[in-house]
Amino acid sequence: MSSGTNGMTKKKPLVIVTRKLPDVVETRMCELFNTRLNLSDKPMSQAELADAMRAADVLVPTVTDRIDAGLIAQAGDNMKLIANFGNGVDNIDVTAALRRGLTVTNTPGVLTEDTADMTLALILAVARRLAEGAAVIPAGEWEGWSPTWMLGRRITGKRLGIVGMGRIGQAVARRAAAFGLSIHYHNRRRVSAAVEESLQATYWESLDQMLARMDIISVNCPHTPATYHLLSARRLKMLQPHAIIVNTARGEIIDENALARMLEAGEISGAGLDVFEHEPSVSPKLVKLAKSGKVTLLPHMSSATHEGRIDMGEKVIVNVKTFLDGHRPPDRVLPSML
Repeated sequence: MSSGTNGMTKKKPLVIVTRKLPDVVETRMCELFNTRLNLSDKPMSQAELADAMRAADVLVPTVTDRIDAGLIAQAGDNMKLIANFGNGVDNIDVTAALRRGLTVTNTPGVLTEDTADMTLALILAVARRLAEGAAVIPAGEWEGWSPTWMLGRRITGKRLGIVGMGRIGQAVARRAAAFGLSIHYHNRRRVSAAVEESLQATYWESLDQMLARMDIISVNCPHTPATYHLLSARRLKMLQPHAIIVNTARGEIIDENALARMLEAGEISGAGLDVFEHEPSVSPKLVKLAKSGKVTLLPHMSSATHEGRIDMGEKVIVNVKTFLDGHRPPDRVLPSML
């Protein structure tokens, strides 16, 4: 751990950052606050996080840090704000934080376009067998073109079912429409008629009914207690055998073991996963399936762009500075929002 200092740091609030952030973000944080950086980028242990909670005025964790009720109970008297570097806050017990008098913020909106781009990339990768094809030439296995070799499936004219029609779901819908996909969605609340019309989207109140009729499923809802294993073994069995499923949201939303079993049995055509239920551990069954070409696996990189990470950092800075100036931060998260 290393401290960044600038001027009279003793009068500045202590902001502890749990992971390495882009240089431009760290530099600005050191200018504004008494900032303690994690230059090694090694994830903090729960004991180290507890020490940070006791010492800091503000903690800036990431999605890999588990800020549970036990940790929050150990917060020091100076701790007032948890400014999450991330859109989701499923790593933080927001209710426990509120009870303790701690404000929680996140960084919504800035990852929308990047995640939507990767969702479409995964849809294409699975349907057109991109990862499988990309491995052939380096392995020296290509013997030339053949009319029946490495055949994938066309996505134009297919039905896309989006689970979660928030910012990212809508961005996916806009991109998918350009590829000629028919847009369908299930959401906790139906979007406005104007949004539906602009996206030419069909709403399904019943997730079960939508799943049974789609060619492609894209998971774009947040992970909350209500969405844990939303795509359960029972629901996955409703998918048609030719269907593919793509997840760029959170791994916990899909019953991963059930998905792996169905892929092994050929009950689902394929899957593209950027997130996993027990990250960074990945099911050996899924790894084996990736080697056989039935699934495309990415290491949680949907939001990994230079621009996106800097935008996230700037949102964190605005939230911290606004809070420390005595105002309500723009991206405050409350339990009722989850």
